[in-house]
Amino acid sequence: MNPKITKRRGIFWLYHLIPVLCFTPLMSSPIALGSGILLALFSKNLLRFDAQKLTPFLLQTAIVLMGFGMNLNQVIATSKTGLYLTVFSVFFTILGGLALGKFLKIDRNTTLLISCGTAICGGSAIAAISPIINARNDQLTFSLTVVFVLNALALLLFPHVGHLFGFSQETFGFWSAIAIHDTSSVVGASASYGAKALEIATTVKLTRALWIIPLSIGLVFFNKKNEHVKINIPWFIGLFVLAILFSHFIPQWNPIFHQLNWLGKKGMLLALFFIGASLKKEDLKTAGLKPFLLGVALWIAISVSSFVVLTRIMY
Repeated sequence: MNPKITKRRGIFWLYHLIPVLCFTPLMSSPIALGSGILLALFSKNLLRFDAQKLTPFLLQTAIVLMGFGMNLNQVIATSKTGLYLTVFSVFFTILGGLALGKFLKIDRNTTLLISCGTAICGGSAIAAISPIINARNDQLTFSLTVVFVLNALALLLFPHVGHLFGFSQETFGFWSAIAIHDTSSVVGASASYGAKALEIATTVKLTRALWIIPLSIGLVFFNKKNEHVKINIPWFIGLFVLAILFSHFIPQWNPIFHQLNWLGKKGMLLALFFIGASLKKEDLKTAGLKPFLLGVALWIAISVSSFVVLTRIMY
């Protein structure tokens, strides 16, 4: 048999086998994401559907289902502590990003997309504000690529750094929620660190994601020329809260809630695989050096600053 045909068939079956393995104990967050990236980089995408269109729905559904396994009292306590850290990180990152983008002479839209994506919730924030500021397709692609690559690195590196410095699960949960862009990578990194880290990180991250709403409204005000844009409100966060309330006030359904929570965690692994599998070589080549420098600088700044603040607060 032709070796090329054999290779193609092998890759084809991997694209279908790995999603199945995501529902077994064999798969972890880094392996799910890494396997998707490797398949995307070293082969042509053989998925029979557009993973980029499926992933947002899968990700949001997984987060809602994981809400059934969270403790309401812990969520309230976490939200109070995380509020101050979130406000500081959002303003610090956006203002710093705008200043650095101007220094690097990066166009305003790309600078704003990367800054807001880093400050709030990665690709979701970028997708929400891009129509408001009339971003071009290339600017949108640049920004998403920068955030995507840094998300992948964060998912792999953050748990190791946390263990290296002896972070408690509580500290790591706060740190990952503040310093990592996308919700998927926050959940993936914290899930590999521990159950409590996952609970805290998800709560703080979704609190941070709510900033999409005031940011979008503010940008509409400052971009009056585009009055008919649609603001993408993250409604799934409300469903996440309802899931927490259901599990708290209907304890007799705990066995069902436990299964839904399990399904959410496995669905998150599946989403991470598809995120990796949707990476395109062309996006990496066209992103450009300066946007990457901006993204890396902001990522390092928020990671280090939140690291310092949390080590002083928690210890």
